[in-house]
Order: sequence, then C-alpha cells, then structure tokens
Amino acid sequence: MFVKLAGPEYSPFQAVFFRNAIATVMVVPLIFYAAGPTSFRTTRPMGHFVRALFGVAGNASFYYAYSMIPMSDGMSIAMSVPIFTALLAIPFLGEKVGLRRWVAIAIGFAGVMIALDPTGDFQVGSLYALFGTLCWAASLILIKQLSATETPYLIVFYYMITGVAVSLLILPFVWITPTTEHLIFYICAGLVGGLGQILMTFAMKFAPAAVVTPFEYTAICWAVLFDLLIWNVLPDLTTVLGAGIVIATGLYIWHRETRVLTVK
Repeated sequence: MFVKLAGPEYSPFQAVFFRNAIATVMVVPLIFYAAGPTSFRTTRPMGHFVRALFGVAGNASFYYAYSMIPMSDGMSIAMSVPIFTALLAIPFLGEKVGLRRWVAIAIGFAGVMIALDPTGDFQVGSLYALFGTLCWAASLILIKQLSATETPYLIVFYYMITGVAVSLLILPFVWITPTTEHLIFYICAGLVGGLGQILMTFAMKFAPAAVVTPFEYTAICWAVLFDLLIWNVLPDLTTVLGAGIVIATGLYIWHRETRVLTVK
C-alpha cells in the first residue's frame, strides 16, 4: 500500500531497496540477539543467493503490478502461491501428489484464470502479479530445500543481506530521488515489512504453522479495504469469484499437506 502511494514513476527495484534495507536494520539485530554472532556460518551460500534472487524478483514484480492494477486484483492472484508451490514441489522436491490435490491444483488454476479475466478487462499488471507469485512459490521451494541444513535464522539473515546487495547493484541505473512525502512512504514500507517479518517469526515460534498459515489469506481483505478507503475502488465480480476459488483450493492443499505431515 505504501509503495503504491509513492507512485508509478519510481522503479520497483527502488522500492525493493528501501523495503529490504530498512527491514534489515530492524530484523538483523534481533537475529544476532536470538541466535548469536557465531551461528551464521553456512555451507550453502549459492542456495541463499538464488533464494534471494527469486525473493527480489518477486517483490519487484508485485510492486510493479500494484502500480498498474488495484491491490485486490494483484492479491487475488498472489493467494495462488500454495497452488504453484504444490506443483513445483513435484519436480524439485520429489513430492508425490494424489488425485485429490491434482484436482485442487486444476481448480485453483481455473480460479487464477478467472481472476486474470483474459476475456474481459485484462491488464498487463496482472501478468506481473502472476510472475511475482511464481517467484514467491519458487522461493518457498528453495526455503524448504535450505531448511534441511540451515536454521530459520540463517535463511532470514542471508535473504535480508543478499536482497539489499542485489537491489543496491541495480539502484544506480534506476534511481529517481523521491520527494519528502514519497520518501516517508518508502520508509513506512520498510518499517511495516520489517515488523511483519518479526511478527511472523514470533507467530511461528508460539503456534504451529498449521495455525498461522491460514491467516495469510486475510491479506486480500486488507487489500480490498485499502483499495476502497484510499483509491475508492472495489473489486469486480470476476476478481471476487477467482479469489474465492483460489483461497478455497489453497486452504484445501494446505489441509492435505498438514494431514500428510501428521501421518508421517
């Protein structure tokens, strides 16, 4: 919301830099405090780097998408990340998918197509949101691979540091000095981004992932609220219908994965 308020004249990588840099200042000291400075050695630097690249690309794609389309439209597509993650887990993690989840994935893709609305008021920004969702799903797959040997502290730490470094390399080619008002928006984006990381970390610490994960779907409610209050925009019927299908199938896939883990 804050990045969208700053306006479309700025590069999305400029938003990524402010978001990551400010969040890093907030989160990294807490990681050092919780894990200690000696626990940040890794034997998989390339894995962290590739994960960070997908994270930066995903953030930039979403920021660019939201400069062109309502937040509720982009978030409707973003909620399909469990569907894409389940699909990517087949070749990259060797996970087996039963008939029920295949049906859920197919229905989820139908929901994505409805949300994209290719036969109606289709906008290019929706494709950027879709690409950002694919990057997000790929990032989750890489996190699963890294978590076999790396701690959550390591994964967050190297993502923050690498994300800042990558966006800083791109920044000289796209930099536009923001106005004071827009700079405040970028700082706020970094603050809420860092706060979100902290709160999610504590949520995962005090409650099982199966309890925490469904709350991520409330993001679409906040997107609709921001669209209405700030830009006086309401989602159309295809967006609502597509989002409903995507959320329902995403929750079903999450439920099936939870049952499989419980059985194991």
